[in-house]
Amino acid sequence: MFLYNLTLQRSSGVTHAIHGNFSGTKQQEIVVSRGKIIELLRTEPNTGKVYTLLTHEIFGVVRALMAFKLTGGTKDYIIIGSDSGRIVILEYLPAKNVFDKIHQETFGKSGCRRIVPGQHLAVDPKGRAVMIGAIEKQKLVYILNRDAQARLTISSPLEAHKSNTFCYHIVGVDVGFENPMFACLEVDYEESDSDPTGEAAQTTQQMLTYYELDLGLNHVVRKYSEPLEEHGNFLIPVPGGSDGPSGVLICSENYITYKNLGDQPDIRMPIPRRRNDLDDPERGLIFVCSAAHKTKSMFFFLAQTEQGDIFKITLETDEDMVTEIRLKYFDTVPVATSMCVLKTGFLFVASEFGNHNLYQIAHLGDDDDEPEFSSTMPLEEGDTFFFAPRPLKNLMVVDELESLSPIMACQIADLANEDTPQMYAACGRGPRSSMRVLRHGLEVSEMAVSELPGNPNAVWTVKRASDDEFDAYIIVSFVNATLVLSIGETVEEVTDSGFLGTTPTLSSSLIGEDSLLQIYPDGIRHIRSDKRVNEWKTPGKKNIVKCAVNQRQVVIALSGGELVYFEMDPTGQLNEYTERKEMSADVKCMSLATVPAGEQRARFLAVGLDDNTVRIISLDQSDCLQPLSMQALPAPAEALCIVEMGGTEAREESGETGTRGGLYLNIGLQNGVLLRTVLDSVTGDLSDTRTRYLGSRPVKLFRVMMQGSQAVLAMSSRSWLSYWYQSRFHLTPLSYESLEYASGFASEQCPEGIVAISTNTLRILALEKLGAVFNQVSVALKYTPRKFIIPPDSSNLILIETDHNTYTDTTKAQRKQQMAEEMVEAAGEEERELAAEMAAAFINEDLPDTVFGAPKAGAGMWASVIRLLNPVSGNTLHLVSLEQNESALSLAVCKFNSRGEDDLFLVVGTAKDMTLSPRTCSGGFLHTYQITENGCNLQLLHKTPVDDVPAALCAFQGRILVGVGKLLRIYDLGKKKLLRKCENKMIPNIIVNISTVGNRILVSDIQESIHFVRYKRAENKLIIFADDTYPRWITASCILDYNTVVCADKFGNITVLRLPANINDEVDEDPTGSKALWDRGLLNGASQKADIICNFHIGETILSLQKSILIPGGSESLVYTTLSGAVGILVPFTSHEDHDFFQHLEMHMRSEYPPLCGRDHLSFRSYYFPIKSVIDGDLCEQFSSMDTTKQRSVAEELERTPAEVSKKLEDIRTRYAF
Repeated sequence: MFLYNLTLQRSSGVTHAIHGNFSGTKQQEIVVSRGKIIELLRTEPNTGKVYTLLTHEIFGVVRALMAFKLTGGTKDYIIIGSDSGRIVILEYLPAKNVFDKIHQETFGKSGCRRIVPGQHLAVDPKGRAVMIGAIEKQKLVYILNRDAQARLTISSPLEAHKSNTFCYHIVGVDVGFENPMFACLEVDYEESDSDPTGEAAQTTQQMLTYYELDLGLNHVVRKYSEPLEEHGNFLIPVPGGSDGPSGVLICSENYITYKNLGDQPDIRMPIPRRRNDLDDPERGLIFVCSAAHKTKSMFFFLAQTEQGDIFKITLETDEDMVTEIRLKYFDTVPVATSMCVLKTGFLFVASEFGNHNLYQIAHLGDDDDEPEFSSTMPLEEGDTFFFAPRPLKNLMVVDELESLSPIMACQIADLANEDTPQMYAACGRGPRSSMRVLRHGLEVSEMAVSELPGNPNAVWTVKRASDDEFDAYIIVSFVNATLVLSIGETVEEVTDSGFLGTTPTLSSSLIGEDSLLQIYPDGIRHIRSDKRVNEWKTPGKKNIVKCAVNQRQVVIALSGGELVYFEMDPTGQLNEYTERKEMSADVKCMSLATVPAGEQRARFLAVGLDDNTVRIISLDQSDCLQPLSMQALPAPAEALCIVEMGGTEAREESGETGTRGGLYLNIGLQNGVLLRTVLDSVTGDLSDTRTRYLGSRPVKLFRVMMQGSQAVLAMSSRSWLSYWYQSRFHLTPLSYESLEYASGFASEQCPEGIVAISTNTLRILALEKLGAVFNQVSVALKYTPRKFIIPPDSSNLILIETDHNTYTDTTKAQRKQQMAEEMVEAAGEEERELAAEMAAAFINEDLPDTVFGAPKAGAGMWASVIRLLNPVSGNTLHLVSLEQNESALSLAVCKFNSRGEDDLFLVVGTAKDMTLSPRTCSGGFLHTYQITENGCNLQLLHKTPVDDVPAALCAFQGRILVGVGKLLRIYDLGKKKLLRKCENKMIPNIIVNISTVGNRILVSDIQESIHFVRYKRAENKLIIFADDTYPRWITASCILDYNTVVCADKFGNITVLRLPANINDEVDEDPTGSKALWDRGLLNGASQKADIICNFHIGETILSLQKSILIPGGSESLVYTTLSGAVGILVPFTSHEDHDFFQHLEMHMRSEYPPLCGRDHLSFRSYYFPIKSVIDGDLCEQFSSMDTTKQRSVAEELERTPAEVSKKLEDIRTRYAF
């Protein structure tokens, strides 16, 4: 069996974010890393929308990311510390829209190791040097400079190693143009290592160490080191030189401290806490991330605590000495991994979990009534300041980037009866969790909907002059009339436009510089800008049946298949070409390309005829109306559209010229199929046809503009958009009801919209999230979702949500009441009334947990709910809250033989007072509910106590299998509780997953892979008859057939295991126990072993696996989802030649286009186990982003053309998915 791996949705969690001028213009961009992907984002300065410019998979782990700029340079480079044992410097080339690797210096082994640098990166603020450090021991400094051609150069590495030292954080200290200096937080563990009593470990202090790079002597010195009072977790460098006092801010538990070399005294200040916080008061508070903003006159820092509160930090200086630190509460946003303050006044927050946000900084918070805390205010040691959190005041959300990270569980089903299955993903953590319904398609935002007097059959938008930015008229054609609407503040009907209103219209457009053209069945009406009208009437009894128009040319087809061609002369007059062309059959549809820039006319006319052909006809003066080429079609053509795609637009700010794209002829057929064919722009030949089935109705095509380039809107029973984005074609359905006719639309509110008609309504739509694979409908949840299940014959979900370190609602209310009473008691006689008012206000105050985070209750405190949800409507039908410290861990729906066929039961496994490390619990329970009212209600029957954590449940032959700790048991339903029927004690650690097929039970152990168990009904025994040869930390598994199972582990590997053909599951355990120890099987395991069929390293922890069909009429694929929000599929090859082709393509790609960060592709995909029988489609699909000469050479090696290779890649993708 050979599999092909494809990513459908790239991971959406962000691990690092940096900002800088990567394209060399004034505009700042953001670079984010998403595990093994780096992505360049740009913000639209006017609207604040964030869009992706480039995404690149690096087949390695990004461990550190930094932007740096050479002294006096205008362009930022990207430095990446990864698991490749190499430092890599990238430059973004906007002309080609690629990351270009400028330098790659090898310094160590690959993999994430303790002493190989790559975990920490720091750059000198003046861009002269970079330090790359390991967690332990090693640090290297590279000097960066430029050569005579102004190219970036990098020196050989200078070592700054110190053994027996852990490093927590490194930053470059801003010292102006003195020797570059780096500050590190370090701990020396040499004494603690050699002291067996453990006392030395208690007394070891963390050090702040300065390393100086002496540019004259070209080596690195440990300049200075001093012990710290608290344990710091990260450093913030303070601007220096002419901009500020230099030095660093050390963020540690409960305190922030300013330190600098020289005479500067330390300035230390406590981190303010929330007033009346429900958190444990003994719990320390730390800053988790920060962002700095510097202008010529001032600088400030925004630092975020682990509760999500952002503080604005400023330093007061006297001469060059810092005299005080000032902190002011700024706003509260979700906890972030990185924050970036852009020069345009935006704050980008990459959330730890859940959606990422872009905020506009509306105020700097200088002149509000929020108290400002200063380090000079007197405080007792151990005391701190208090502030009151509030909704956003200084920040304003302008855009949200949807992120699925983390996907805790996922199932694919068609619960909404839409023919195409939906993905139901339980995402998020804590109070920001959600249940998301993912549908393949582009999200459509509806700008306006208005009713029309009757059912129109067509709509167009027209500008007044060719250089206008926005459209002036919307023209709507009915069966016997034409309505002209003018676009302004509102849209209203006008009668003085010059259009003929008493006839239906075939086409209306702007022609030439500033005149309008209306084509109707009886003729052509040419309306000049001064309202003069020229008419051309059809000869005799003939009518115009079809027409095609661009900026300077008009072609009409009269009934009987006669073509008449008009071209505009320089005076703006339309002239008919002397000859007319008789076609051999009736004309069904026509299309003209747009006139290329700087040319007089488009060269080609495409005509679809009744005899199932498409013909390309020349419009060149030398051979006008001569046929050039022809293509036979499988069905009659309904619509044609010639578009130019794949070019880049000219950018004014960087002075780049645009490049011409290729011409493509799109053919919509009456049977619902769309063909896309390459049209040779010199000869007019048609080649390389791609087909895709769109729907059950004939396909109509409309040319629209998307992000400055042409795209095609194809309408069948669903509407689809075919567009070129990030150097590849996308054909994506719109998640919207079916439309009948459309046209591009540009107005101030909506620069790139679409105006469309659907029955008797006119709709204005906008598509903003191009490149998105899924659109999402989200339902908010209360706690972190753990698992969910779809009961049989139901369109509802049953979901368990559990959070550690959390209060249930009742405990939270009790805790508030208790704190309020304490407030009143603590007050003196005079303040009693005031305290009572404050206590009442505190009890009534309701800060939503989704924004301010849930209070941390302490270890061992659990809160859980069981939710019955209708995901299509988003309604919760039933909610069961469990008691404090009872955590729901597993669930299963089953039927019990003792209760007949119709009764459905839900069993939920919970643990009481569970602690995670070391793992203990005071007991577990199995809650049994009967599902009543057609699956809309849960009725508790009884609770069954068990003696360990019930982490896995599964229905089995009219009973239920339960994994209680490491015991595998079968229970049956009783009157008062579940009754234990059978047990197996041979699983080594903890059972985390159970699935069944026939009489076989597949049991996943937390760290010892999968055990194959056979249930013998006659003897009532569970017998392990086979297991795996490797330890695997299983997170998800899925049965493929009776002998084959696929499993995923927490390190990101997917493995397919198969039982050999000669395996015997009728084995007998030793009944007497007298058998010698060495006869009991291999290494205490089962005597028979499963074979490994496939091995593949995905690189992200996989939490769900499912065999499913994703598109109607598609084949089955294995769908996996990961912790960081990615969705991918593994699909089987259907033929040996396909497998052979892709194997060779992958081999050539590995050598011709090695991964960007220097990691070897083969060794990355074999991180833990050697890769076996899986081909990496993600690498193969990078074929289209190589430059054309390389594409040609790789294609020649495979004895194909580049077009054939990309067609193969597209075919395997569309056969299984999208």
